[in-house]
Amino acid sequence: MTFLHRRTVLRAAAGSALAGAAGTAAAGCGGDRPAAGPPSATPRGTGRGAAARVPALPGPPLILPALPGGLPAQIEHGSRRARAVALTFHGRGDAKSATALLTEAERAGARVTVLAVGDWLDAEPRMARRVLDGGHELGNHTMRHLSICSMPEKAAYAEITECAERLRRLTGGIGRWFRPSRARKATDQVVRLARRAGYPHILSYDVDSLDFTDPGAEAVRRTVLGAVRPGSVVSLHFGHAGTVAALPAILDGLHRRGLRAVTTTELLTR
Repeated sequence: MTFLHRRTVLRAAAGSALAGAAGTAAAGCGGDRPAAGPPSATPRGTGRGAAARVPALPGPPLILPALPGGLPAQIEHGSRRARAVALTFHGRGDAKSATALLTEAERAGARVTVLAVGDWLDAEPRMARRVLDGGHELGNHTMRHLSICSMPEKAAYAEITECAERLRRLTGGIGRWFRPSRARKATDQVVRLARRAGYPHILSYDVDSLDFTDPGAEAVRRTVLGAVRPGSVVSLHFGHAGTVAALPAILDGLHRRGLRAVTTTELLTR
């Protein structure tokens, strides 16, 4: 299947039913800690009205295939019968490093899911189209990466919707997935607010690479490959050199097990 045809299938075709669908996560906070450092450039603005200063970039509008019914509100993994996994990345940090990581994934025929932080999109707006044009998937990881589970309702909702506004302006849509900041699992309030904002499912994960602690490429590789299973959703981060260095070995290890790295949507519609 050619790359262009494959992108068309991912964006336009309805997915097949998912057997043994994703596990349901209990409400609570913890597991997603702050990435090292702020975005690589000074954000052009946050808060109401800032999205108007983010330039709309050229490119086709995002068309998402339908998901199968019966998925839980919080998704930790896909079917354990799938011969695939989803590598998901916290989208923040140096754009050159992020581009290098995406390029390495593409070289290996892998596709990933990027959960972008809104102030990173303000600082690096062209990265939104770079992700999509590489055949990857782009979602919402809040506006400023604050502890959303502990925030008052109005402030928490603004964290979701302000990032969604950036995504809509840059790509034509808000993306399918929302992941709470500084939390592996969302509280009931955050689940409800995300649904109101247009995200019926919270994207959690069952494998934490711990790459944000900067343990080195070998430790990241060992952690991921030691825990990954068919259908896993793996949490990784942009902005960490060890993650970029570890990715080729991770992809090679998955390949040796007969597992492909695909977008989260593809994983759940296989």
